[in-house]
Amino acid sequence: MGSSNMLQTVFLALSLPFAGMSAVLVVYVCLLWYVSGGGRRAGTDKPYPEGGLSSQELAKLPRVTGKELGAGTECAVCLEEVDGEEPARLVPGCRHGFHQECADAWLGRHSVCPVCRAKLEARSWLEEAEDRQSPC
Repeated sequence: MGSSNMLQTVFLALSLPFAGMSAVLVVYVCLLWYVSGGGRRAGTDKPYPEGGLSSQELAKLPRVTGKELGAGTECAVCLEEVDGEEPARLVPGCRHGFHQECADAWLGRHSVCPVCRAKLEARSWLEEAEDRQSPC
């Protein structure tokens, strides 16, 4: 009876740490899989369309000041507040506002609003810009 009891003790002494380390390894592998993107469903990420606006198109976007955007407006690109006298831009259509420098950098790479991802239709806002410049 004594040797059977000792055999159980040795077995438990060896198997419990092995089981614990195996559980830690499984959790670690699952976390790595999740962090690397394996936990996302296919098609849930909306990629930004490639190809932004040209410098000529950017120049035709509405320019305002931070004061015109309203108090407490936060730039979604740099996450800082747009101060009263800072140059700013309004995205045509959705009318979201950003620092001019931030908007130009973003829209030079992507043709969507960084907040709502509304696609900038060049024809519509270029016509608006031409109408604003027209004396009639």
